[in-house]
Amino acid sequence: MQYLSREIKLAAFIETILQEDISDRGDVTTLATIPENLQATAKIIAKQDGFIAGNWVAETVFKNVEPALEYTILKEDSSGVRIGDIIAEVNGSARGILTAERTALNLLGRLSGVATLTKKFTDKIEGTGAKVLDTRKTTPGLRLFEKYAVKVGGGENHRFGLSDMILIKENHIAAAGGIRTAVEKCREYMTDHKLALAIEVETTNLDEVRIALEMQIERIMLDNMSTEEVANAVKLVQGKAELEVSGGITLENIYDYAQAGVDYISVGALTHSAPILDISLLLEPLPA
Repeated sequence: MQYLSREIKLAAFIETILQEDISDRGDVTTLATIPENLQATAKIIAKQDGFIAGNWVAETVFKNVEPALEYTILKEDSSGVRIGDIIAEVNGSARGILTAERTALNLLGRLSGVATLTKKFTDKIEGTGAKVLDTRKTTPGLRLFEKYAVKVGGGENHRFGLSDMILIKENHIAAAGGIRTAVEKCREYMTDHKLALAIEVETTNLDEVRIALEMQIERIMLDNMSTEEVANAVKLVQGKAELEVSGGITLENIYDYAQAGVDYISVGALTHSAPILDISLLLEPLPA
């Protein structure tokens, strides 16, 4: 829940996304076919194997539509599930359950998909000492939730936003006139604005790594380098700065990069390419 501390109000956010579905008329099919006082129980079921994240988000959706609904978690966040496992049960107004269903399942499926993919990556490098990082390649509006799901899957969060740290990338370097100038300008800016932020510089070859190392920054990003180049960078840096590998990381090659001795491996695919975990809801009306 700490990921909501960055000035986001969950209830207001949920109300906004529910408006996409409900609008001013409401769920007209449910209103037409379901008696107002009908009570029901519903099971949220995994339709494929995966890793759960976002139960608390789904629960908030249901309670936003109908505060009296009861959401009982049977598979906690970070739990593995198999096809057919019941993730949670929802009890109360049938109208409320059906109106909230799609938005709740969309979010639960999305976050569980991110957690599932992250778990696959983190399992690949278990024991190597390297950590899997996410990126800012997130779904607009869902960044805090998706980064929460990365944590659930065993990964670590890189910066949440542009104000969290100094990350000098190739376009900054080109516009500033080189790595040295870019780093110096960032340090001047932090001094002028009384900031104390870590500095990371993106590099694409060993010559740039040497320059970044000379600038005594906290972290060096090794972008789109081969495993051999990364291994050479590790030898060059000798622990004087943290090393992060980025670009072209897959489940097939992540172990080789981790074995090279880097501290972090950032994977944009965790959030920009994670498939949604297939989840369904089955409702059973209760006798009057």
